[in-house]
Amino acid sequence: MTGQVAVIGAGVVGLATAWALERRGLHCSVFEQGAPGGGQSAGESRIFRHAHRDPRQFELALRARRDWRDWEEAFGVQLISPDGSMVLGEDAVSRLERYADEPGIEVRELTPEEIREVLPPMDRFDGPAMIDETAGAIRTRLALANLIRAVGTNLIPERVEAVLPRITGGVEVVTENGSRTFDSAVVCAGRGTSFLAEASGVPIPVTDRAHVRLCFPVDGAGRERRLACFQDSSGFWGEDAGYGSAVRGNREYTVGLAVSASMDATAADSLDDLTARTLDYARRAMPGLSPWPAQALHCWVTELPWAPDGLAIWQSADTFFVAGHNLFKLAPVLGRALARSVASGEVEPGFRPEDRLGASIGEPAGSAG
Repeated sequence: MTGQVAVIGAGVVGLATAWALERRGLHCSVFEQGAPGGGQSAGESRIFRHAHRDPRQFELALRARRDWRDWEEAFGVQLISPDGSMVLGEDAVSRLERYADEPGIEVRELTPEEIREVLPPMDRFDGPAMIDETAGAIRTRLALANLIRAVGTNLIPERVEAVLPRITGGVEVVTENGSRTFDSAVVCAGRGTSFLAEASGVPIPVTDRAHVRLCFPVDGAGRERRLACFQDSSGFWGEDAGYGSAVRGNREYTVGLAVSASMDATAADSLDDLTARTLDYARRAMPGLSPWPAQALHCWVTELPWAPDGLAIWQSADTFFVAGHNLFKLAPVLGRALARSVASGEVEPGFRPEDRLGASIGEPAGSAG
C-alpha cells in the first residue's frame, strides 16, 4: 500500500505507529487536540515488565524489549532504567519464575537482605521475591520527546470529531476545522477511541476508570542508590497488589495500587478514598521514603472485560482502532503491528478482539492478568 494515513492520538502508541508507518514509506498526519503525550501517556511512572499471566503477552514483551533497544539506538538515549523490576509474593514470583530460563531475560531470586539492596526504602520482606534485571522504569518523557521529534511537522493540533468510511474507499477525518480524506486511519485516542469507534459502527467494550499514583521525594543520598521497580502481590502490607518505580532521575519514587476508582456520581469520594489507601500502603511498604508525597497524579484507565491488561485492535473498513490498558510498555511492538495491519489491510493475527489478548487460554473473562 502507498498513500496517506491519519493517526488519531499523539500518545505513545499513536506516535509509535506514525513512526513505524513513516519508516515503511507511508506518509502520516497525526491529529492531537491537546499536548502530544498529554493524555493517558502523561506522567513518568511506567514499568517495563516481562511477566504476564498470558504467555502471548510475554512473547510480545520480549519483542517489545528488543524494540525498546532499537529505539534507544536510534535516539541515542537510554529509555529503560538499568535498575530492574522486582516482584514480591507467591503469585507474582510464580508468574515470573516460569520465564526464568527464557533467552532475553535475566531473572534471579532475592533474599530479604538483597531486597533492601535493590530498593533501600522498602520495609523488610521475608516472603518470596525475584528480580528481572532486564526490566525497569520506562523514561516516559524522554521516549515521548524523541518520538515527537521523529514525527515532527506531521502533528496537527486539531480535535477529531469523527472518522468515517468513504463509499469509494479510504476514510474521511472530520475535525473542528473541516474534513480531510486519507487512504486509511489508525485511532489510538485513549478514552476517545471508543467514542470514535461507535460513530463508525464498532462497539468497543472499554470501561473508563480513574487511577491514583503518589510521587514521594527521594533525598540526595538516595538518588545515588539503586532504586528498582516493584510489583507486590503478597498482601503483606494490607493490599492485594501494589507497585512502585523511580522517576525524574531517581529524584522521586512513585507508588500506586493495582485498583482504580469508578467515575460515577461519587467519583470525588472514590478518588479521595483511593488516595488515602495508597498513602497508607506507601507508608507501610516504603518507610524509607518521605511520609508525605510531593504530588498525587490522577490518570485514566481504559480496561477491556477479559483482563486488566487486555488489549485488541478492531477494524472497520480502512480504519483500525486500538484499545486496552497498560499499553505503554508494549508501544514499540504495537506501533509496528498497527503499521503492518495498515499495510496489509487487515488486523494482524493475534491482536483481534476474539483473540482476547491478555487472558490466558481457558481463563474466564474478567480474571486477573
